Amino acid sequence: MSSGYSKRRKIVEHVLFNNGSVRIYRPGDVRRVWLPKPGGGQRGLGIPNVVDRTVQQAVLQVLEPIFEPTFHASSHGFRPNRGAHTAIAEATGYLREGYQTVVDLDLAQFFDRVHHQRLLARIAECVKDQRIIRLIGRMLKGSVVMPDGTRLAVREGTPQGGPLSPMLSNVVLNELDGELARRGLRFVRYADDCNIFVRSERAGRRVMTSIRKFLEKRMRLQVNETKTGVRRPGEVAFLGFSFCCSKEGTGELVAVFPSRKAKQRLMATMREMTPANWGRSLSTCMAEVSRYLTGWMSHFRLCTSEAANELGVIDAHIRRRVRAIIVRQRKRPRFLFRHLIGKGVSRKAAAGCAYCGKGAWVKSNRPGMTRAYSPAWFTGHMVSLKSRWRELNPSPASAQLVLEF
Repeated sequence: MSSGYSKRRKIVEHVLFNNGSVRIYRPGDVRRVWLPKPGGGQRGLGIPNVVDRTVQQAVLQVLEPIFEPTFHASSHGFRPNRGAHTAIAEATGYLREGYQTVVDLDLAQFFDRVHHQRLLARIAECVKDQRIIRLIGRMLKGSVVMPDGTRLAVREGTPQGGPLSPMLSNVVLNELDGELARRGLRFVRYADDCNIFVRSERAGRRVMTSIRKFLEKRMRLQVNETKTGVRRPGEVAFLGFSFCCSKEGTGELVAVFPSRKAKQRLMATMREMTPANWGRSLSTCMAEVSRYLTGWMSHFRLCTSEAANELGVIDAHIRRRVRAIIVRQRKRPRFLFRHLIGKGVSRKAAAGCAYCGKGAWVKSNRPGMTRAYSPAWFTGHMVSLKSRWRELNPSPASAQLVLEF
C-alpha cells in the first residue's frame, strides 16, 4: 500500500503543485441541481466540472488510505467493502441480541451545514501537508451556480455530488462515531443516517437527548426532528428496510422486510413503467420492468423468508398491470375474444372476459386473461421478485444475515 500511495501522491504533486506552491489551478464553480426526495422536498446536488472531478478523485485516492483505518467499524457509508447490506447485517445482529429499542437519528441538511474550519482541522490531524489542506479549503469554498444562473458564495457545507464529498462526510461524522463508541453504545451509521440500539425506551430517550446536545453544541449540526425519534424496530425504515422481532425458543427471531416507503416507491415506479397508454411492444415493456426489478431485488436480497409472501403480492400486481396493457392493445372486445381463443382459452371464458362490459383493469383479472397469461407464462418473459429472491437465497436468509463486517 505504501508504494501505491507514494505513486498517487507524486501524481497529485505533479499535477497540482510546482516548487511547493499551488499551481494556476483553481477549483471552478459548482453547478447546483435539485432532485426530488422520495418523502417530499428537494435534495441539492453540487456538480463539479470535469477537471474538478478529476482533481477530487486524485485527492481522494491519496487521502482514503490515510483516513480509512481511522473510521469506526460501525460506519458503512461510502467505504470500501462496506455498504447497505453490511449495515443491515450489523443492525440485525444487535436486534437479535435483545437491543430492540432504536434511536433513529437523522441529520437535517447535513451536507449543507458542515463547518469548514472544523472539517479542515480534522483533516490536519492526519495530513501534515498544508498544500493539500489549502487545496481542499478552496474546493469547499467554490462558488455555486444556481439553476437560474445566480452565483452564490459558499460559507459552509460540502458539495454533495463530487467524488471527495462522501469521504469528507465520514471525516466529520467520525467524531460522532467516536463519541458513541466512548459511551459503549451499539450503533450503525450510513452517511448521515444513524441508528442506536438500546434495551428500553427510557434509555433511548436519554441517549437521544444527550446525543442531540452533542451534535448541536459540539459539532454544530442540526437534528431532523421529523425523522428522528425513539422507535420500535417495526417502525424504523433504515436504508429501505424495516424489521420485525419475535421470540423463538430461547432466542430472538428478526425478520427483515422492505419498508413501507420502499414498497410504495416501487409501486409508483411500476405505474410509471406500465402506463395505460403504453404504445410500444409488450416485450419492450416487460424487458424494462425486468431490468428494474432485478436491480431492486439486488438491494433487497437480504429480506428474510417472512417477506417472500409480500413479494409474491407485488408480483401479482405487476402481472395484472401487464395484462391490462394487453387488453388495451386489443382495442375492441371482439379482437380480445379472438386473441384469447388463439391462446387456448375456452370460448366461455374468453367471452366472459372480452364482453364483460367492464374496463381493462377488471378484464385483466378475469379467468380468461389469467388462464391465457398465467404466472407460468410470465416466468419466461418477466422477472419475478419472489423467484429472484429464492435464487439469491438458496439457504434460509436469516442465516445469511450473520455476516463478517
